[in-house]
Amino acid sequence: MRQWHERLGHRAHPRLIEEERRVQVFVRDNNVDQALKALKRKMQREGIFREMRLRKHYEKPSETRVREKAEAIRRARKLARKKLQREGLLPMKPRTIPGTGPARSGPARARRRF
Repeated sequence: MRQWHERLGHRAHPRLIEEERRVQVFVRDNNVDQALKALKRKMQREGIFREMRLRKHYEKPSETRVREKAEAIRRARKLARKKLQREGLLPMKPRTIPGTGPARSGPARARRRF
């Protein structure tokens, strides 16, 4: 069901947007670490971290258009690449099985001391 402001053709008031994007996580058995992990996962899925990063500084409308156009191009290229891979025209990425890669015994390069 559409909200009243959408039916009238108005843009949503910022307070209405905040109410729609409320994220809620329940803490079970006093396990705050698990609840925090779930909260971070939900916020990542909702795109809240990305929006916070974008709102940190003002972005001119022209910059917004350029950024969104670049994102759209990137998405289209990724979609086309995946389609070609499914059709067998491009090689698939080699799948790595976790835990079977090269073992790291130490740093790959010598440490510098200043």
